[in-house]
Amino acid sequence: QVQLVESGGGLVQAGGSLRLSCAASGRTFSRYTMGWFRQAPGKEREFVAAISWSGGTTYYVDSVKGRFTISRDNAKNTVYLQMNSLKPEDTAVYYCAADPDLGTYDYPRSYDYWGQGTQVTVSS
Repeated sequence: QVQLVESGGGLVQAGGSLRLSCAASGRTFSRYTMGWFRQAPGKEREFVAAISWSGGTTYYVDSVKGRFTISRDNAKNTVYLQMNSLKPEDTAVYYCAADPDLGTYDYPRSYDYWGQGTQVTVSS
């Protein structure tokens, strides 16, 4: 069992930055692919970024490439999402998720464990 707790969300002006953190419990965190998803009101949950267990491979949705960076610190059981040059369309609840089985990285059902989410609001 893995528990995930996100933090770092908030209100920021367009062009600003935020860093989200996701702290995980459990001794096998370092074996999991970790992902960030987001969900805006009235929309489906959307893949944002993912990172392999070693941190050596990362994936991003096209709309955040060059602006967001996913990273992880396995010694701290934490995954991060650095978000720069934020846009109003980035406004959503952001969730981190853990996939123990090397499923399709951008498919929500590949992930077995989810955090409660953290709100990110970008004002224009």
